[in-house]
Amino acid sequence: MAMMNPLQNYQQNAVNTASPGELTLMLYNGCLKFIHLAKLAIKESRLQDKNTNLVKAQKIIQELMITLNMEQEVSKQLMPLYDYLHRQLIQANIKNDINILDEVEGFVVEFRDTWKEVIQLNRQKTYQQSDLI
Repeated sequence: MAMMNPLQNYQQNAVNTASPGELTLMLYNGCLKFIHLAKLAIKESRLQDKNTNLVKAQKIIQELMITLNMEQEVSKQLMPLYDYLHRQLIQANIKNDINILDEVEGFVVEFRDTWKEVIQLNRQKTYQQSDLI
């Protein structure tokens, strides 16, 4: 069995012990990372790196889409937005368009920040309930 370096070990443990909410937050952060790297690659004319990073961002959006619970109203509202972001990432990849990436990044930042707030509110609620017990 191959030895993982300490960073890989830490990252694997973080994923394995994360709550579903924290995993979603990780996905948003990963998507933002890959969009940032793709923008940098476009500016530096590294088209293979741009493509690699945008494909990774697309896969993250796809993962977010397939994990939606379509019985929930919020999921029904998120699905077309995720679909739009996915299509925009494809267009940005085809056109090498940083402006499209800026738009997608703005949406993902909003989703991430909102999700972070939801996690914090749920933690507060959980702590308040545990104080009552």
